[in-house]
Amino acid sequence: MYVCSCFGITEQRVKQHAENGACTPREIASVCKAGTDCGGCVRRIQALLGRGAFPRRELLGRRTPERPQSAGRAPAARLDDAA
Repeated sequence: MYVCSCFGITEQRVKQHAENGACTPREIASVCKAGTDCGGCVRRIQALLGRGAFPRRELLGRRTPERPQSAGRAPAARLDDAA
């Protein structure tokens, strides 16, 4: 069955890419373009990768730290500070 109609990518092909190490929709997109045109297949790709609506528990522990602000930049002003 087709997952990505824009590029003719099937479920089987997505699963093959996942077996070869593609773990995220972005990694799938980088090897076969699925999800890069209309984006309608991204949720289906997530489901095929086992990510559904919630990320895998083991991925939650691997969050990247937030990037620090640039040293020369002042923080953005808030609307309630403008008065």
